[in-house]
Amino acid sequence: MLSILYQSPDLVAINKPHGLLVHRSMIASDASEFAVQLLRDQLGQRVYPAHRLDRKTSGVLLFALNETLNSALQQQFADGQVHKTYQAIVRGYTDDEQEIDYPLRRDDRSVGPGVVQEAFTRLKTLRRTEVALPFGKHATSRYSLVELTPTTGRMHQLRKHMAHIFHPIIGDRPHGCNKQNKLFKAHFGMETMLLHAQQIRFRHPVSAENVVIDAPFQSEFRRMLDVLFGEKLP
Repeated sequence: MLSILYQSPDLVAINKPHGLLVHRSMIASDASEFAVQLLRDQLGQRVYPAHRLDRKTSGVLLFALNETLNSALQQQFADGQVHKTYQAIVRGYTDDEQEIDYPLRRDDRSVGPGVVQEAFTRLKTLRRTEVALPFGKHATSRYSLVELTPTTGRMHQLRKHMAHIFHPIIGDRPHGCNKQNKLFKAHFGMETMLLHAQQIRFRHPVSAENVVIDAPFQSEFRRMLDVLFGEKLP
């Protein structure tokens, strides 16, 4: 049963778990469950994903319940009128605040090779920690909990931007640090990517209501916050 964060006659938002695909994909033939089908069966009606989250990203995922609203929402996303906030645990100590203005090459083959798009992300550091976990030539390991606000919506934007500034998201493959990912698997039994879509804000296309939807952390993210930062969440 998917966790529903918000529901109205024409909209519903879920807290997507890590590892769940939004919809069927040719590049993930191992998957047998998808958010679209699960939510459709749960609600007993057709649903339309208004945007997407990576398979390993958890958090707020918004669906329209009719084609008209879906078109209006997708236009809002395209026009940058939907505000999204993420949290991530990354390698190293990040700056207090940083703006990442770095164009990205599109991954999808449908538009052909070589297409580069502008991409912009704001970063704010929420917590830093140093733990007694040897890594390479260092006796300890440093990590940061960051808030990420993308103002563009490029594929894998946050993952690529964090790798670009040498603070990759823990658990990210292929853009992250494979050595750190192996370290977390060996020491903590953790294979999840620590990226969470925490909040989404937008104006309802029909009612003009300001809608704010927050998603609590999934269990693995909460566990790693406790392990690394000593933040035990309910």
